[in-house]
Amino acid sequence: MSQSAQAKPEIALPRPAGLRGFASDWASDQRAFKNVSWGKAMMWIFLLSDTFIFGCFLVAYMTARVSTAIAWPNPSTVFALSIGGKEIPLILIAIMTFVLISSSGTMAMAVNYGYRRDRRKAAILMLTTALFGAIFVGMQAFEWTKLITEGVRPWGNPWGAAQFGSTFFMITGFHGTHVSIGVIFLVIIARKVWRGDFDTEKRGFFTSRKGNYEIVEIMGLYWHFVDLVWVFIFAFFYLW
Repeated sequence: MSQSAQAKPEIALPRPAGLRGFASDWASDQRAFKNVSWGKAMMWIFLLSDTFIFGCFLVAYMTARVSTAIAWPNPSTVFALSIGGKEIPLILIAIMTFVLISSSGTMAMAVNYGYRRDRRKAAILMLTTALFGAIFVGMQAFEWTKLITEGVRPWGNPWGAAQFGSTFFMITGFHGTHVSIGVIFLVIIARKVWRGDFDTEKRGFFTSRKGNYEIVEIMGLYWHFVDLVWVFIFAFFYLW
């Protein structure tokens, strides 16, 4: 094949100046998605659709809360734990939030080491992230068990408005399902990274291209989204 027939490398277009540059930054045009892989683009589309779902749930929660004529339960009372004979409000929720936010840090480092092809550190950090996620789900299960034991149901609760139970179980359950799915996939990808499937081009799920650790970043996008959603749930349910 002659040199002229070979594909020429892509040349990045310069960013326009002024107002056109601002519009270019926010436009969904060829410049924005020209070099984005299929897997990463599909993850962004999935996260966008999931954002709408969580957004609808939170809007429904706010609507139910501001429209009810019955007093809404006080989060400091409902989510308090008795430690040493003293009621400590929101202590479990604070620990859950710390664990999940910390997992974003370990996931970011896993992505960094993945692109450096440091298989051992990337896999260990992904497993650490999965452990944080499992701890979070375990604490959420404890929280659910405590509230159910105290009489909270989707159709009522002993502290006030009946809508509290249905919105709480729906939104936190939906988020907890996302975390659980993330933990499963983190373990799967970490195992493949540890074994070197991305270097040996071993056939299987997520290992179709040799030396491509982009799946670690895609997993990171999902995990950071889950953490970000929890920040909104924390603010609306536990601080409001």
